[in-house]
Amino acid sequence: MNSFKVLQKVLSNHPKSREIISASLGAFTAILLLMSLISRLQLTMEMELLVLASMGASTFLLFVLPHSPMAQPWPLMAGHLIAAVVGVNCNYWIADPIIATATAVGLSVFLMHLLHALHPPAAATAIIAVIGLPEHSAIAWQFVYAVVIINAGGLLFLSLLINNLLPGRHYPQRDSHHKHHQQFIKSADEKLLLNEADFHWALSQIDTVIDVSETDLVDLYEFAAEHAEQRNINQKNKN
Repeated sequence: MNSFKVLQKVLSNHPKSREIISASLGAFTAILLLMSLISRLQLTMEMELLVLASMGASTFLLFVLPHSPMAQPWPLMAGHLIAAVVGVNCNYWIADPIIATATAVGLSVFLMHLLHALHPPAAATAIIAVIGLPEHSAIAWQFVYAVVIINAGGLLFLSLLINNLLPGRHYPQRDSHHKHHQQFIKSADEKLLLNEADFHWALSQIDTVIDVSETDLVDLYEFAAEHAEQRNINQKNKN
């Protein structure tokens, strides 16, 4: 049996291994193509383009946690753009680089919360906009409308392409349950059924951000309930 067949067997028998390989391969391909794209664009554009380090963290979210609310298209694009605009303004208006950097990160987090665009890697984009750009320069605004948009937009396009080509994956996250969700509901008349509204309310009672969707919480609850029911049946059969 050759190495390819061994790898194929491992991936088919171990879903976790398949997920690790898919995430790693997706991240590798996305960064490879993003850097190649920007390298080609740099040859045709007058301004200097670069791959932002914060895109590495975004790639992690997009391919390791593609179902995370923080990895969806709106938080990805809006988060980086908010951080870039805030960072450039802090760089321009605040002379002390330490205060400017802290203000850029803090204000970006506040605005991302306000606009429902939480994307953790964007905080790094805010720092880059303050300490990585010359003060009072037109290049700073080019950083916003060209560098950040090309980086985040290119990464979003690659994520849409690659994640939906990988087996068992889809992106962006759809509010769809597991395959036997309706069967669970029909067979659970006597159970305490929880739905998205219940989990939405429960999440609102916790004074922190939980990085999981209500749909995924419902699925976890249903899988756990089914497992508990099967365990009880097995125990009764043993007795």
